[in-house]
Amino acid sequence: MPRPLWTGAISFGLVTIPIKVVSATENHSISFHQYHREDMGRIRTRKVCEIDGKVLSQDEIGKGYEVAKDRTVPVTDEELDRMPLPTAKAIEIVAFVEADSIDPVRISDSYYLAVDGQVAAKPYTLLRQALERSDKVAVAKFAWHNRERLGLLRVREDAIVLHAMRWPDEIRSPESLAPRETELDEGEIERAVQLTDSMALDGISGFRDHYREALEELLAAKSEGKALPAAAGGEEEEPGKVMDLMAALNASVKAAKETRGEDATVHEMTPGKPRARKKAAPAAKKRTAAGKTAAKKTTAKKQPARRTAAKKRTAS
Repeated sequence: MPRPLWTGAISFGLVTIPIKVVSATENHSISFHQYHREDMGRIRTRKVCEIDGKVLSQDEIGKGYEVAKDRTVPVTDEELDRMPLPTAKAIEIVAFVEADSIDPVRISDSYYLAVDGQVAAKPYTLLRQALERSDKVAVAKFAWHNRERLGLLRVREDAIVLHAMRWPDEIRSPESLAPRETELDEGEIERAVQLTDSMALDGISGFRDHYREALEELLAAKSEGKALPAAAGGEEEEPGKVMDLMAALNASVKAAKETRGEDATVHEMTPGKPRARKKAAPAAKKRTAAGKTAAKKTTAKKQPARRTAAKKRTAS
């Protein structure tokens, strides 16, 4: 198990669940050092006091808040730990909501919550099954890194996941970023919908980081003194060039079908000619079935009347 980042408990009503927080993700990015080009000497970041010019170690560095120019109020870790927050050592569940009501843009980091001791196994399983059966997610508050945070608890396989979320006032409005109103042809919309169908997948587990793989090849070639991998070719779009949207959509649908091994035949659509919708057939079938039912009922009503008339003729 990865090293715990934080230990505490989940507060679930009057139920307390001791847990350990471990990272749910791994960083596989390749990092670089800064160096002096002339002699390949490492460049390091030093923390220097701007008053006496001394290079300081981490133990000599404290926190402070600048309340005014040339006036800083020092704050110690002990003072922060003693703050009267109910969430200081607990992830306090405050509500349960539908998962669809959470805007994904608010989610920042993800962590697994592991049980801390056998005593936590039963209440942990209780909360997990309650989340699964209710089809809801839990909204929680917790204090971490000297600030109170908003979190989201949900189930992934057999584990409870904590998603750290941003507060509502931390999300910028996209209103000013939206493009001005523009006219789209119905045919363009239909072709775009067809493109989404052609590119549909059941999941995204098969994706890989091709940039990291290419970077590993580059580093291996340089370290072994081999020729560098050839650059990928491709035509670059001219900036500001007006795009033939329908032509681009038709080509995209064709390429998507070829990638999936499907028939790449694309019936070209032009602006102003939307795809015909075949929705009349089911209604026609319903009308036909209804007509047959009505005919049977009419025939059933007429048969007793015919038998009665026949009896009268025989009697006479």
